[in-house]
This record gives sequence, C-alpha cells and structure tokens, in this order.
Amino acid sequence: MREALAEDLGRAGDLSTTRFLSPSREFRAYIKVKAPGVLCGVAAAREVLRQACPRAKARWLAEDGARVKPGQIIARLRGPRELLSAERTLLNFLQHLSGVATLAARYVDAVKGTKARIYDTRKTLPGWRALEKYAVRCGGAQNHRMGLYDMVMLKDNHWAGSSPDELARKVAAFRRSHPRIPIQVEADSLGRLEAALALNPDLLLLDNMGTPLLRRAIALCRRRAPRVKLEVSGGVDLKTVRALAALGPDRISVGKLTHSAPALDISMKFEAP
Repeated sequence: MREALAEDLGRAGDLSTTRFLSPSREFRAYIKVKAPGVLCGVAAAREVLRQACPRAKARWLAEDGARVKPGQIIARLRGPRELLSAERTLLNFLQHLSGVATLAARYVDAVKGTKARIYDTRKTLPGWRALEKYAVRCGGAQNHRMGLYDMVMLKDNHWAGSSPDELARKVAAFRRSHPRIPIQVEADSLGRLEAALALNPDLLLLDNMGTPLLRRAIALCRRRAPRVKLEVSGGVDLKTVRALAALGPDRISVGKLTHSAPALDISMKFEAP
C-alpha cells in the first residue's frame, strides 16, 4: 500500500487537494457498489486510509467475501481533505480484488454439483500475487501453488531438457529428500500421459486436450492410477467449464481468474457540506 500511494502522490503530494481545499474542513463520503459481485479488498482499503489519512473514521458495512448488489453502500467515511488523496488508490485495490473474487465465484457457481473444484494459476500481476490469491479464496475457489518454491510441476519444457529415464531418477531422488512437497506432471497427449504416469506423480495436469481426448485420458488415469488427482487446464472459460467438470476431473485451473478479471464497479462519493 505504501508503494501504491507513493506512485500516486510522488514528491509533491496531491496538488489538487492541498492547494485548493481547506485543511480545516471535514469531509463525509460513502463507498458504493454499482454492479453485482463479491467484495474483496477491505483490509487493503483500511490500510490505505490509515497511511494516507490517519485521522479518517470509517464504518465498513460489508466485509470481504460478501455478495454485494448494485447501489449497496459498503462504507461510510469522514475525515480531513486527505480522504480525497486516498480515494483512487483505495478504489484500485477494492475494484481489482473484488473483480477477481467475483469472477472466481462465477466459475465456482458454474461447476456446482460436480466433483470439480476451481483453482487459480501463477498468472498474477507482479507484486499482487498474495492479494490476488486471497481474492480467489474470497470468491470460493482454491489456490494452486503460490510460486515455484512450494510444488514441483514438470511441464513440456522440463521433458525437453531430460530423457524419460533421467527424469524418473530425478523424481525418485526428489521424493526421498522432499517427501512432503507434491509433484505434478503435465501431459498434453496420451503418449505423454503414459510417460507421466510412470513417474508416479501426486497430480496430473491434462493440458489443452479436446473433449474426446480428455475423456479418454481421464478414464485411463482413473483405471491405472485412481489415487492421482486430475487437473484440467487450457482454454477454460465460463462457456466450457461446466462441460469439462462433467468429465470428472478433481480440479480445473483457470488463468483468467487473475490475469483477465474485470474490475468490479465501485465508487466513492463525497457528500455536500
């Protein structure tokens, strides 16, 4: 939040506010939601207010994870002119994180009644990962690995860098030294799937397979390795996710949750004195 405010205020500060508004005047404002969605970012907004306008008083009427409606007032504020300086940064956090939570909830709703759970990916804005993954959880979806450090994922480029036998030896050695870290292996064809199963992974990622091939791959995995969790990814959207879930995977990962979530329309309005 400190860095976000610093890029907005710069060295000179808020010229529009400090040069044109009285420092003695108290302002009143409210924050209103203008579209249906899932609220997220209240803690971030509180911290922006604390840093930019320490004398502000805020009464929050909804908390993270709440389903909100158009016209709903989620906070009432009062304080000195620095409220205006905090406005845009505060709204940036609320709008973006609520947008992520809202999109996550739409995907979760789309697969209700199936065994599939919606997961995010590492396709996050630089520096925003923890916040965006928190927003995903507020929307009812799950987090995939947080980074490169907490799970092994062997993708096509890893296969290209090692022979199957060499990769198998390395997987076995890693399991001995790091038994608690899960190993996921990606496959985009039945041939690669056979090689992936030979590595005895904890999770299999079935990536960019068409529906007929995906159906065959899931059936093969359930027969050969019923304990292995199956994840589907690639080209998933709200039009296709229900049909994919009906094929029986355990997880569906959706990069759009974070890299393409539209902001939720939220505004701050100042009341006349």
